[in-house]
Amino acid sequence: MSHTTLFEGPSHKNVLLEDYNKGGLAVQANQHVIVHGKAGIVLDPGGHKIYSKVLSATMQQLGGAKLQYIFLSHQDPDIVAATNGWLMTTEATAYISALWTRFVPHFGLDRLVESRLLAIPDEGMVLDLDGCKLQIIPGHFLHSPGNFQIYDPVSKILYSGDLGASVGVDGVEVTDFDKHLQYMEGFHQRYMSGNRAMRLWAELVRKLDIEMIAPQHGCFFRGKPMVERFISWCENLQCGIDLLKPYRLPG
Repeated sequence: MSHTTLFEGPSHKNVLLEDYNKGGLAVQANQHVIVHGKAGIVLDPGGHKIYSKVLSATMQQLGGAKLQYIFLSHQDPDIVAATNGWLMTTEATAYISALWTRFVPHFGLDRLVESRLLAIPDEGMVLDLDGCKLQIIPGHFLHSPGNFQIYDPVSKILYSGDLGASVGVDGVEVTDFDKHLQYMEGFHQRYMSGNRAMRLWAELVRKLDIEMIAPQHGCFFRGKPMVERFISWCENLQCGIDLLKPYRLPG
């Protein structure tokens, strides 16, 4: 299984599980694993097609640690479709926006595990990963109305979900921001709700010490200059309802 270690320190590591959908119709998606001490968390673990591969790779990365949490940034099937499998085969607790806890069961959540799907309040929360305080921060309307991101204070990585996603790009890291724009501009103009949400997000994340932004699709942004370049781009982007034009009837 292909993977990239984004950070490794004493009793802490962050691993990117690279695209397990290669060659198929399904959208490319990244899965991430964070291990701290004796506990681990998997971020946006994906759908049924890749479930067994991602589960196996996650267990390998955990080593002797226990999977404690499953983080679901929002409700899309490329994130939550296999949630039942994860809850049935592990003892982990899954977290998703309070807006979506009653929608995830439509993907086939067994009653035996429903109590382990918990709601994230709109303002976010902190998850204690064996002493590492992971911050779940709001990213509402980017693009989901109930949308969250995770900041890891040890690695200083912000896991940004669909924000920062790139489509049709090779590689795992952005090395030339201007060249990379062609792979993410159209996606953000269509999927992100509007500039006000972007500006509120930028104001919030500038309060964090970020060394890397890792989206759920495509390449990550490494280093403070690249991180700031991305935040500034988001802050000034016209997207979503900013670009709406009058509709026309078909025919």
